[in-house]
Amino acid sequence: MPILNRVADLVPEIMAWRRDMHANPELGFDVHRTASFVADRLREFGCDRVVTGIGRTGVVGVVKGGRIDGDRNQRIIGLRADMDALPIEEATDVVYKSTRAGVMHACGHDGHTSMLLGAARYLAETRSFDGTVVLIFEPAEELGAGAAAMLEDGLMESFGVQQVYGMHNCPGMPVGVFGISEGPSWAGTDVVRFRIEGRGGHHGLPHKSIDPILVGAQLITALQQILAQNLDPIESAGLAFDSFHSGHGLATIAQTAELSGTIRALKPEVRKVIQNRMGEVMAGIAQVTGAKIDMTSEVGEIILVNQPEQTRIAVAAAKDVAGEDRVLITPPILAGDDFARLAKVRPGAYIWCGNGDSAGLHHPAYNFNDDAIPFGTSFWIKLVENTLR
Repeated sequence: MPILNRVADLVPEIMAWRRDMHANPELGFDVHRTASFVADRLREFGCDRVVTGIGRTGVVGVVKGGRIDGDRNQRIIGLRADMDALPIEEATDVVYKSTRAGVMHACGHDGHTSMLLGAARYLAETRSFDGTVVLIFEPAEELGAGAAAMLEDGLMESFGVQQVYGMHNCPGMPVGVFGISEGPSWAGTDVVRFRIEGRGGHHGLPHKSIDPILVGAQLITALQQILAQNLDPIESAGLAFDSFHSGHGLATIAQTAELSGTIRALKPEVRKVIQNRMGEVMAGIAQVTGAKIDMTSEVGEIILVNQPEQTRIAVAAAKDVAGEDRVLITPPILAGDDFARLAKVRPGAYIWCGNGDSAGLHHPAYNFNDDAIPFGTSFWIKLVENTLR
């Protein structure tokens, strides 16, 4: 594999950074230790600018190329990595296991950040490109809020970013393999919440009550029929619930219940069909049961669209690193990623990097595969050097 020799030399150090982050995970915008670590490394590498506090705790590093060719030197590309962890109790036995109870890097953001830091070091050393690289380290991706916060602080305008790229590890894809698809690639999501107002009472007198748990169960079942009966089978969409809370007492029918979940789709019109039909189904269940049901909805992630030119650029860089037959066309996924917000305001592309036979993303036994480090780091470098020739 054509891994750069200098990258191979850097792998032990990049791996040490990654394991340190894994042992010290942080949530949301509260990534102060991680952000400080990133900023310190970028300064050590000799980046031309290092700016902290973008999007509350985001970090941006700037590296200018050493080649100067008139107007070509004005080209600026952004590379993004996410820094935050998840509120999950780790179930691995690695020596660098999380030291924080109930918090772990279950999505590989420790690997994403470390690989981009490795690329930053190489690019700051060599500067074998004509233009400028903006290194974007984002907080709160798992909250779907980090990219928006950085954009609100003028990320694109302040640093002149003209196009933007992201990368995510992929469990189940062999190490040294990349995957990407043009067009809608990651789903847009809507967070939906239901509050059911029943009538509390005693288990021995159910006829005098309206059981919100029973109503909630009927609602969940009925809503799932939307995907089966109201959408074209060719379309991709998802509807799942992540919480159902009701009741506290023994032999007591509760007064209320609360449900929350997400809608996921790759087309805005599909999301609209689901939302509209949910309102109708909810009204029908309320009428049949006598309960009062209220629904609220808010946009979580927007649809991530890989633009044709940026997809071509990413594919070319991946082939340079992995080889012609190890860059796959992968199907869209119904997970969401707020890189989509960056790719909405600037042309962009998002690529998968194989993580091997690991536990799945957001699983308590997940661990980023350090064998992927030279591939991901080399990809970033090739992307820059190819794009800013």
